[in-house]
Amino acid sequence: MVRLIYRSRSKTKITWDLVQQVMHSSEVHNEKAQVSGMLLATNSHFLQVLEGPYETVNETFMRIVCDARHREVKLISFNIIDTRIFQVWGMLGIGIFDLNQRLETQLIDKYGEQDEELQFPLEEWKALAMIHDIRFMSDISE
Repeated sequence: MVRLIYRSRSKTKITWDLVQQVMHSSEVHNEKAQVSGMLLATNSHFLQVLEGPYETVNETFMRIVCDARHREVKLISFNIIDTRIFQVWGMLGIGIFDLNQRLETQLIDKYGEQDEELQFPLEEWKALAMIHDIRFMSDISE
């Protein structure tokens, strides 16, 4: 089993409707492929974690790279794992723009700012720490 994390810039402004479209598409593909994970979105960037079998995670990522909604796709990590972090969710989606201002400010203070919004890290440990912080601060449970 592997975990893949990537960051990309959206070609258009990201809205909750777009996040929901991505989530719906992910649910259809991911259940069959035994892929789970989490998608974070700001107004301009995506950060996604994919977990599952090597082949299907790799195929999923290749589809994402070819998806016209993404540009500047950056692979953050691709590692073998023993257990999933996101075993319950086919794909959990969170729009950072939907979080309360206090939480968003705390995340920006800790992880930095890009384009006047939360900056998604390019290091695996920081990306996982940010996800943990968001889950903890937002009271998102499994």
